[in-house]
Amino acid sequence: MSDSLASFGYELGLLKRVRRSGWWHAGVRDPESVGEHSLRAAQLAALIAAEEGASPERAAFLALWHDTQETRTGDLPLTAVEYLKKPEPREITADQTSSLPDRSRSLVRDAVDEYETRSSAEALCAKDADKLEMLLQALEYRDVGVQRVDEWIESAQKGLKTETARKIAEAALTLSPMSWRDR
Repeated sequence: MSDSLASFGYELGLLKRVRRSGWWHAGVRDPESVGEHSLRAAQLAALIAAEEGASPERAAFLALWHDTQETRTGDLPLTAVEYLKKPEPREITADQTSSLPDRSRSLVRDAVDEYETRSSAEALCAKDADKLEMLLQALEYRDVGVQRVDEWIESAQKGLKTETARKIAEAALTLSPMSWRDR
């Protein structure tokens, strides 16, 4: 039991090294890692959920697990979808967690299933946080001179479902990424 949990812990560590590959298409030489993306997405999910009247803890938890399958696939950019069969996250998660103890296996699988089916307010908040994190990252990259980020910004805005996430996106578009220092 402990061996399988330790092994899975090592696998999850890969998320700190797997780069968000779509940013290479925009000209980012050293893009953020999936782990970095997931951390801010989880933090944003908690904030969005709090404002939407959902459970911040659950939304953050779902966001933490939303990209863990990328330890097995890497981060596939949108341009690859046309050529590759899109992996089913729940199938990958089932494989990743097959040797875990029952409670841990169910915990992870249930979180990924809830996120993928968007079957709760928390899952909607977590998905919005994923999109909003991408929008913020695009604005930060643009602020340091990366020019080809508009499609990421537009895609993120179109995908937002909650009123809170839409308002945060609107505000982010009017603020400088460094404006937090002035608050």
